Amino acid sequence: MSTSKHAAEIVREYRPLDEGRIHGVTYDGKLVWFARDNELVAFDPETEKVVHRHPVPAANAGTAFDGEHIYQLASGEILVIQPSDGRIVRRLPSPGKGQDSGMAWADGYLWVGQYYDSKIHKVDARTGEVVKTLTSDRFVTGVSCVDGALWHGVSEEGKPSELRRLASDGTVEETLSVPVKFIAGVEGTGDGGFWCAGEQGHLRLVRRKRGS
Repeated sequence: MSTSKHAAEIVREYRPLDEGRIHGVTYDGKLVWFARDNELVAFDPETEKVVHRHPVPAANAGTAFDGEHIYQLASGEILVIQPSDGRIVRRLPSPGKGQDSGMAWADGYLWVGQYYDSKIHKVDARTGEVVKTLTSDRFVTGVSCVDGALWHGVSEEGKPSELRRLASDGTVEETLSVPVKFIAGVEGTGDGGFWCAGEQGHLRLVRRKRGS
C-alpha cells in the first residue's frame, strides 16, 4: 500500500505563557490543555487567555482527554485528573515506566507513545494493561485518535517534522509534512486540524494545505 503524502500549513500560532517547553497536548472542544513540566495548563484559543494552571509534578509527557477527565503521563505513571480543580482521582502504571512520549484516549483505551523505542502501546484505561503494540520506523512524539484513526507526530534532528496516520497494523497510510522545527504533543480538532506543541513554548494549529 502506498503512503498518501501531503503538505500542512500553520493556521494559527500562539505562545500561551513563555518559552518554557510544552509537552503533551489535548483538546476538550473549547480549551487546549497542555503539560508543562510541573503543571497542567488550559488555554482558550478564542480569547488567547490561560484559564487554568494546575500543579502536576513531572508532567513532562503526553496528555489526553476522555470527555470527563484529563490523563497525564508523569514519572512512570498515568494520572487521571479532574479538570476543574486538578485533583488526581486515579493512578495507572505507564507502559514505558517513565520513558513515554505522547498519549491519546479513544473508546476506553489509551494510546501511549515511546519516543526512542518508536512504539505506540494500546493500554486499557481502567487497568493499565497493554493489549497491543505498534512499531514505527521513526521516533514517536505526540499521539492522537481522530475518527477512529491513529495519528502520531515525528520530529528528529535533520529530518522533516510530520504527522502520520496509521493503519491498524501500524502501516503508515498518510503523512502531513509540517513546516516547523519540532512537534511534541499532538491532538486532532475533529475538523481536520491538529493542535501541535512546538519549540520555545509555541502552540500551533495546523491542517492540510489547500491544494495539497
